[in-house]
Amino acid sequence: MTQTLLTADDVAFLRTPEANFAELPDYPFAASHIVFEGLRLSYVDVGPRDGPIALLMHGMPTWSFLNRHIIHRLIAEGWRCVAADHIGFGRSDKPIDDGWYSIARHVAAHRALIEALDLREVTLFCQDWGGPIGLAQAAETPERFSRLVIMNTWLHHEGYDYTPALRQWNAQWRTDGLFSTNIPERLSVGWFMMLPLGHMASRDLFAIVQDGAYPDLTPAQAAVRRGYDAPFEGLGRTGHAGVRRFPLSLPFDNPVGGAAEAQAGWFQALLAWKKPVNFIWGGADAVFTEAWGREWAGRLPQATFDLLPEAGHFLQDTHSEAIVDLFLARSEA
Repeated sequence: MTQTLLTADDVAFLRTPEANFAELPDYPFAASHIVFEGLRLSYVDVGPRDGPIALLMHGMPTWSFLNRHIIHRLIAEGWRCVAADHIGFGRSDKPIDDGWYSIARHVAAHRALIEALDLREVTLFCQDWGGPIGLAQAAETPERFSRLVIMNTWLHHEGYDYTPALRQWNAQWRTDGLFSTNIPERLSVGWFMMLPLGHMASRDLFAIVQDGAYPDLTPAQAAVRRGYDAPFEGLGRTGHAGVRRFPLSLPFDNPVGGAAEAQAGWFQALLAWKKPVNFIWGGADAVFTEAWGREWAGRLPQATFDLLPEAGHFLQDTHSEAIVDLFLARSEA
């Protein structure tokens, strides 16, 4: 079903129907919105109003659904959790022009949310593209943040060694690349996510692309697949512009769109960070490796580094209990 194209401030966009988000597994959270450049930025704000604040950032190609288990656990521990969906993802609006998207815009959108809610004494949880976008906030407005929890991400800077896995990811989103040509027509975001979450094998992904043969999933796995597909169901290729732009915004390939210079500045600023910082790292991630995580943590004298050896890139989904256990132990030490 094709959705109606909307326009605000001369920007054409799609808005995912709310029905797509009904009865998602472990995600009962109502959506709130702010308006950024005429577009809805959707966010979850749950838990006790007077509790300590956790700001949870997602990356590509996910949304706040990725952090659902962490949110539940933190709420039970008395935390207020704020988790936004980047514009182009989740329940946020989705401009159809690929050129609308830039890391600077994503940073500005999250800055608008933080200021609208007047968030202070914030603990940031960030991973993947949530790293640059979230850490930009801490670097530029450090007075609002009290602790950083950094998981499988990076900040661009001179000398950073982009892994072969990340360079391959970028290549597969270029013209005629595997993902560029197959998402969403054959390989939906939800089906793609089944691979890194361990719910199917690489051969299954290629069977989908080559033969349209979808593997069997358990009911629980199918529900998770639906959760990751929900933001894009029915939006077609035009509704996936945000998904396309993140891989093509990597600074080695697109220094302007990827805010390479700004990222290098944030990296340097955070090397002087004196407040607590906890690295919690998935050791089975070929994109942001254990070696890089340890190297980064080693540059901050007060940093802790905890390895989850079997966790991959999307550790918030697969290892949420361990993440919260480690975080609470470190924060209470």
